Amino acid sequence: MRRFLFRFSAVSLIALLPLAANGDFEPISPIEWNEAKARHLLERAGFGARPEEVAEFAAMTPAEAVRRLVYFEGAPDVELPGFDHSGVFDEGLDPFPPSRPATTELARRQGHALGIQVKPGGDRPLQPVVNKFFYWLRASRLETDRVAYWWAERMLNSPRPLEEKMALFWHGHFATNENKVRDYRKMLKQLNLFQDKGLGDFRGLLIGVAQDPAMLNFLDAGVNTKGSPNENFAREIMELFTMGVGNYGESDVREAARAFTGWNYEGLEFTVVTEDHDFGVKRVLGREGDFDGVEVIDIILEQDATAEFIARKIYNYFVSEELDDDSAGELGAWLKDSNYDIAAYMEHLFLSRDFYRDEVIGSRIKGPVEYVVSTYRLLGLDSIPGTPDFNRITGSLGQRLMHPPTVAGWSEGRAWITPSLLFERGNFVLDVVFPDIAFLPPDRHPGYGGEGILSVHERLRRGMDISAATLPPMMAEEAPDMSELSASNMLADSDEAFNTRYGSYRGWQMAIERVKPIPRDMARVDLAAMVTEAGLQTPIEVVDYLTAHFFTVPPEPATIAAMAEYLEAELGTADVAQATSFMEESMRGLLHVLLSRPEYQLN
Repeated sequence: MRRFLFRFSAVSLIALLPLAANGDFEPISPIEWNEAKARHLLERAGFGARPEEVAEFAAMTPAEAVRRLVYFEGAPDVELPGFDHSGVFDEGLDPFPPSRPATTELARRQGHALGIQVKPGGDRPLQPVVNKFFYWLRASRLETDRVAYWWAERMLNSPRPLEEKMALFWHGHFATNENKVRDYRKMLKQLNLFQDKGLGDFRGLLIGVAQDPAMLNFLDAGVNTKGSPNENFAREIMELFTMGVGNYGESDVREAARAFTGWNYEGLEFTVVTEDHDFGVKRVLGREGDFDGVEVIDIILEQDATAEFIARKIYNYFVSEELDDDSAGELGAWLKDSNYDIAAYMEHLFLSRDFYRDEVIGSRIKGPVEYVVSTYRLLGLDSIPGTPDFNRITGSLGQRLMHPPTVAGWSEGRAWITPSLLFERGNFVLDVVFPDIAFLPPDRHPGYGGEGILSVHERLRRGMDISAATLPPMMAEEAPDMSELSASNMLADSDEAFNTRYGSYRGWQMAIERVKPIPRDMARVDLAAMVTEAGLQTPIEVVDYLTAHFFTVPPEPATIAAMAEYLEAELGTADVAQATSFMEESMRGLLHVLLSRPEYQLN
């Protein structure tokens, strides 16, 4: 099969982006409503627009279409399944120590840790504790990957797509990372908060996040005490979550930090440690009083800068990266006057003429998660394939769920289109239509430190003792022979409190044994059936059909003609009907080429 290589640069994609001006937030009229605008609304408020959905929404009035998406009026009343826990959490794991050394020190000091008693005698008395430490690191990470799959399934199938799109927005705004939280339960609870409250009032959401165990863990609230307030927590609330740089002073940060002292969590529940709270008078943003954290949040929400900051950030995500200051001020005032009602604000945006300007339609670069999920939706899939791996794909594209790179979340827009990331987008489509037969499921195969773990297992199978099997590979290769090495380790074993490399190895075994596997079906794609059902007769009809189905911004006519020539050459005929029985591979090659185009990155 002849490969049609795609070659384009980030510059060529940027050239497709129109410049934008703002200002008209009056509602669009029913006369202006059409299929193109319905498709635009569906794509921005969800994850791709299937042709039957576009037709359904185009038949509504703009107000009806927007209320269907924002308030779910008339949407199917479907109960989406909750997350299916593997049952990997054991009593004693929480609070989880910050490191392996902290864990073993705790075990030595009190005789137990992580729910495991220290062995009273024998070799490696702390080994079971070390094993348990590594077990939870591995199990929580693997279970978090299952949470990401569960969430992606909701994005794909929910009749309330904006609920999940808004949760994705808040996940980047209130960013926490499992690598630091190290408890999938807390990450899941925070995600549920975004899903349940993401379209509610911003005050309730902000308080919920500020009291959320994942966020409190991520911003080190446990060390936020009277006499030693943690300014990091207060700073991020002001700088990243509400007001933005330049709208507060350092004294505001210091005083606000005192109001949040004592805020902590036990397990999955928020708690206030009264003896750690500073009840003194604070001076925050021109106000004075013995404020607690909620009262400081209310003071922050009174600021015009807060309303403008949130209004602008939502606008940038759902409408355009370009927003002039006058328009931002107008939107901020509207949001504040509506008491920070996010659903009402989304309705206001989605009905506005500004949202449907020619400069806005097709001007937004799809984020990696949206790009992957929308591709699956447009292919007609009803589940996220296990091959290729969703988490590995989105991670390679720069947006692995539950793993934002910093507390500031992900950079959006043009940050998604470096040359290497564009190439990876094409590779994703290739892996969907021509699956990798050498694929190794990452939830069944050690993801980090993998080769070392596997070498430990192989050496144990050859009869080595633990000390010999867990030597670094180079040291093991230089050893005289196995019997001599094992004999030399027998004396050391009696004094060795634990073996870290064995703990890591054993932790992987225990985690993989208990974490439920992710189903590894491949994408069931039948492009030949799609062509046949549509009654397409010629290569140009096929290309036109696919571009209309998948693209918001269609390729240039010359590109479409070149794609048709490519398909005809692959099929060996211009009569598509004659090629029904053997066209599938050629159609997949064509789809790979098309969906690797720069235009497909836009909606």
